[in-house]
Amino acid sequence: MTPAGDTALDFLHARATGFFTEALEASSIQSAFDRRLRFEGNTLKRLLPDGSGPDEINLSQYKRIFVIAIGKAAGPMLEILLDRMSRRKGMRGICCSKYLPKKRNWRFRYFEGGHPLPNEESFAAARAALALLKKARRDTLVFYLVSGGGSAMFDLPLDPRITLADTVAFHDALLGCGAPINEINTLRKHFSAVKGGRLAMASAESLKISLLVPDVPLRTLDALSSGPSSPDHSTVSEVHEIIEKYNLAARFPASVNAFFQQADLPESPGNKKWKPPFLSRFGRTEPNPRRVTSAASLDGEDEAFRDSIYEVLLSDLDLVECARTLAQKAGYFVSVDNSCDDWDYADAARYLLDRFHEQRIHHRRFCLISGGEVTVTLNDNPGAGGRNQQFALACALELAHHPDQMLTVLSAGSDGIDGNTQSAGAIADPTTVARAKAFGFDPEENLRTFDACPLFTALGDTIVTGPTSHNLRDLRLLISDNS
Repeated sequence: MTPAGDTALDFLHARATGFFTEALEASSIQSAFDRRLRFEGNTLKRLLPDGSGPDEINLSQYKRIFVIAIGKAAGPMLEILLDRMSRRKGMRGICCSKYLPKKRNWRFRYFEGGHPLPNEESFAAARAALALLKKARRDTLVFYLVSGGGSAMFDLPLDPRITLADTVAFHDALLGCGAPINEINTLRKHFSAVKGGRLAMASAESLKISLLVPDVPLRTLDALSSGPSSPDHSTVSEVHEIIEKYNLAARFPASVNAFFQQADLPESPGNKKWKPPFLSRFGRTEPNPRRVTSAASLDGEDEAFRDSIYEVLLSDLDLVECARTLAQKAGYFVSVDNSCDDWDYADAARYLLDRFHEQRIHHRRFCLISGGEVTVTLNDNPGAGGRNQQFALACALELAHHPDQMLTVLSAGSDGIDGNTQSAGAIADPTTVARAKAFGFDPEENLRTFDACPLFTALGDTIVTGPTSHNLRDLRLLISDNS
């Protein structure tokens, strides 16, 4: 039975936090890897084949094996691959991440790329990868291990005249413009020499296996780390539309504007008329995440993608399903609603709270789960916080109208970091606003200035996990308990 009063809210806080952290722990890259791939001697077997490539690959027929690991999960993904694969002859590679492994293999070069903004190591890693892939031939097998965060950690402008400082300013302008991630990465793909399929083009003759841990919607899988090994379906025309839509020309450095305004801005490689097929999974309509492309859809410069295999090891759907299972085992009626993915945080808060209030009156114990990410359009001088804490504070202001109800809202990022803070997110309830005012905060002002983190920190209501070394997007839990 749920305790009464303040103790009941403490119980709900602990329960929501437990669902999030346990779901995060259950969504491991290692277990996901073993569900999809197995090495038996020198043979790689795909355990869940989908017809998009061979079910078995004989490593003995390749003279060299190159591995390019990019993103927040690059270290763990590389370690798991090396642990499972005994073949070492002819192996070389690079690992670029913000979180580099303590145990390093001499066959690899390691780079600490910047995030959320690129740094010198981001450029150095991209140059090293291109230099290595120049040696790739038909007798070379290339693994691309791609996870979230690679758009910043691993970058190099297509125009060599654009400096690192201007590249940082370009990325910074995109992060605060309020655009969803697929639109942001459309610009990144056309800007970069290693994104939008261009890294795959660098090893055009080779068989390429991309192992993916996406932090983007599966319907826009080629936006993962801006799609270094995936054929890109966005166009130059879309680039110009996005720049105009968000008034980005006023935010970009002169060199970046000059690049995008050139009359012959090059298209990224990929069939622009072809869109991914769709399938139904967990009640959602999504593109088939493992069949990113097919030979019948490619022509011309897209020959580089004919010998490509794509495997999604883990996604936000797995995180949501883990949370659903935990809540159901705890006796809650569970509803999943991912429809506000990429919405503005305020619109998402209103929508999910409406759904929450509509459904909770019919169930003694109710949990509404929502995966994906919301967006925030920052002002010129934002405070400390991120989209999850901003969402939680918006919910807290509405929950204040239900002072006697046992309600809790948690919003947190699976990478353990929310915006410019070291918190993953925050948790709110009907007492959050009153408690914050007692500490001298003005919650509406904190919301307006994007400064939610100090408020939640003072209340002890931030979610702190530390960096998780991967990103399965965000998880939102809205819980009521009238037992």
